[in-house]
Amino acid sequence: MAAVNRVYAAQLAGLVVLGPDGESLGRVRDVVISMSIVRQQPRVLGLVIEMLTRRRIFVPILRVTAIEPHAVTLNTGTVSLRRFAQRPGEVLVLGQVLDTRVRVDDPELPQLVGQDVLVVDLAIEPNRTRDWMVTRVAVRGIRRLRRGAVHVVRWQNVSGLTPSGLAMPDQGVAQLLHQFEDQRPIEVADAIRELPPKRRTEVINALDDERLADILQELSEEEQSELLLQLNTERAVDVLEAMDPDDAADLLGVLNPTLTELLLTRMDPEDSDPVRRLLAHSPDTAGGLMTTSPVTMAPDTTVAEALARVRDPDLTPALASLVFVVRTPTATPTGRYLGCVHLQRLLREPPASLVSGILDDDLPTLSPGQSLTSVTRYFAAYNLVCGPVIDEQGHLLGAVTVDDLLDHLLPPGWRHQEDEADLQRAAGPAQ
Repeated sequence: MAAVNRVYAAQLAGLVVLGPDGESLGRVRDVVISMSIVRQQPRVLGLVIEMLTRRRIFVPILRVTAIEPHAVTLNTGTVSLRRFAQRPGEVLVLGQVLDTRVRVDDPELPQLVGQDVLVVDLAIEPNRTRDWMVTRVAVRGIRRLRRGAVHVVRWQNVSGLTPSGLAMPDQGVAQLLHQFEDQRPIEVADAIRELPPKRRTEVINALDDERLADILQELSEEEQSELLLQLNTERAVDVLEAMDPDDAADLLGVLNPTLTELLLTRMDPEDSDPVRRLLAHSPDTAGGLMTTSPVTMAPDTTVAEALARVRDPDLTPALASLVFVVRTPTATPTGRYLGCVHLQRLLREPPASLVSGILDDDLPTLSPGQSLTSVTRYFAAYNLVCGPVIDEQGHLLGAVTVDDLLDHLLPPGWRHQEDEADLQRAAGPAQ
């Protein structure tokens, strides 16, 4: 271990983790400490590392050879690839300790005696036996109008850092939310899945509706329903309205029918109507797989206007790959479907050209009742990532994208089950 006298745990969050040869293995996401019911100084057990594959693993602190301002270096590139699972007596510093209310009894800080203060960081230091211990606690007074000053006190002068104390309600989640700010929804979903139930509920309650909707869409339907049921009806409705209609339909389809109808009734009709249309189809058909919000345009739309539409950052690459040209109304279910224009074709045409002049009207379409197998063959046969779903009257109902198809083809739990061979190639052989 490099000669480091004191390290603050929160400063480790996000640091790159390097192997002995300088290869990147992932980033630090938390610090694991022991916490006993009997009051004794907490010992650092190790680090939670998020690998390049987004799997979170545990690395014992004795595997750490150096902690520097910009990286943590391990003394071996061989680490266990087993997914981190918190054990009894283990506590996550970032996930559970920070923002906890505690009391300080320090003669040098009489102004804090008898007052609640917030934990903002923990200092860890190695001892003579190479064990790393929690030695200092950084706390901040609670002020209504402004943040209180930060004080660093000895661990022995702090009360409240116990298993029972950490289970108290109303712990803040600001540190975790800050960590999640720059992460993709699927990365936040992976992190939330690993949190203790209490902290998970607090994070869910703290997220705004749009962000929570994006994250729910990256969880399995079972996990989605579990989290949705923790929300009150009003919040659940707001989150459902923020979700894509096809994802909202998948989620509502696994709930109790009575609850589903209650939530649909409370939703704005503009949001609930497309969800109801999707729920009318079997989930393993093109009608059940489709999204009701593809890129649709009237035939007098110019190429420049079409390109501006597909530049929308909220569109997935699959949905942006095809523009569907229809008679009015252009909202699904649309007027008569005329054909589609591929993104590559749009890029080759003059901006002032009309999309009606470059239509692909020969591409076969899907019907809402086509089976999952039939839809899979359709994508394979025509080398597509998006396909139109048309009813018997020739109206565009929606579009199936390859990502929605894969969601149904892959086995349950695929979102958090990585291929072990791929993981080993990324991080070396497991012990």
